[in-house]
Amino acid sequence: MTDKIKEQILEIRDTGLTNMLDTVMVQRIAHDKGFYELVIFIEEQKSDYIAFILGK
Repeated sequence: MTDKIKEQILEIRDTGLTNMLDTVMVQRIAHDKGFYELVIFIEEQKSDYIAFILGK
């Protein structure tokens, strides 16, 4: 996971618009914000995304 993807995740988290475990909604918000790297990352490496969210 790149620093850019981490920053994008944290930016979406800070909006408070969704539960971060709702990956479909996170992807929708990411797409709307132009965070295409994050959309693809969640699609291809969902387990790594979830581990990051859970702090593992």
